[in-house]
Amino acid sequence: MTTPDSPAAPEAPQPQKDHGRAGRDLPAAITSAVVLIAAILLSLFFWKTAFMGIVAAAVAVAVWELHRGLSAKDIDIPEQPLMAGGVVMVVVAYFWGAPALVTATAVTALVIMLWLLRRGVEGYVKNATASVFTLVYVPFLASFVALLLGEGGTSPAFALDTDDLGVRGVITFIAITVASDTGGYIAGVLFGKHPMAPVISPKKSWEGFAGSVVATVAVGVFLVTSFLDGDWWVGVILGLIAAAMATLGDLCESVIKRDLGIKDMSQVIPGHGGLMDRLDSLLATVAPIWLVLYYLVF
Repeated sequence: MTTPDSPAAPEAPQPQKDHGRAGRDLPAAITSAVVLIAAILLSLFFWKTAFMGIVAAAVAVAVWELHRGLSAKDIDIPEQPLMAGGVVMVVVAYFWGAPALVTATAVTALVIMLWLLRRGVEGYVKNATASVFTLVYVPFLASFVALLLGEGGTSPAFALDTDDLGVRGVITFIAITVASDTGGYIAGVLFGKHPMAPVISPKKSWEGFAGSVVATVAVGVFLVTSFLDGDWWVGVILGLIAAAMATLGDLCESVIKRDLGIKDMSQVIPGHGGLMDRLDSLLATVAPIWLVLYYLVF
C-alpha cells in the first residue's frame, strides 16, 4: 500500500503474448499476406507495369529498413541515393534488360561512393562497404523480378488479355518461393526436432527443410508443366533450387539481424515484422529461378 508521500510503484512490464510454436500472430500474419498477394495479383493481371511500381516501393522500404537496422552498429548508409538508384535499376531492368541493369548498378555504386566523400574520411570504408552490400542485396537482386516480368514484353496493354510469359514467370517464382516458406513452416511446426542452425535460427529444422523441398518440387512441377508448358524435370530443378536458396536467404537474414542485435527489421507488416523479413527468401531465389526459366523454358 502506498501513501500520498511515497513513490509510486513501478508498473510491471507487459508480458509478450505467447503465440505457441507458430511464433507469430497468425490472424494478423494471414490478413497481411492476403492483402499483399491480392495487390500483387491485381497489378500483374490488369496492368503489369504497375507491378514494377510495387517492386520499386518495396526496394525503397527495404533500403529504409536496412538503414534503420545498420544504424544499431553505428553504420550510416545514404538512403537517398540508394533508394533513387534502386528504383532506376528496377526500371531499366524491366525496359532494357540485363545489360542496362549491370550498367545502372555500377553507376549507382560509384555515385554512392562519391556521395559518401562529403562526410570525410572517418567511417568511409565501413559505410561504403555497407552501402554497396545493400545495393547488391536489395535493388540488384530485386531487379531480377523486373527481368523476369520483361520476358513477356513491356507493352502497357493489360496483361489479362495476353498470353504473357513474363507474368506467368513471376507468378511461378512467387508461388514456388511461398511454397518453400509454407511447406517449411508447416513441417517445422508439426515435426521439427533437429535444428538446422541452432545458433543462427533455432526454430529452423531439417524436418522443415524437407517440407520445403517437397512443397517446392510439387509446386514447381505442376506450374512448369501446366502453366509454362515446360518439361517436368525443369520443375524439379526449380523446386530444389528454390528450397535451397530460400533457406539460405532466410538464414542470411537471421545472421544479419543477430549481428545487428535486432529481432525484426521493422514492424511495417502486421504479423510478419519488417518487409525484409518477408523478402529474404524472395531475393535469394529470384536470380536462379530467372536463369533456369530463361534458358530452359523461355
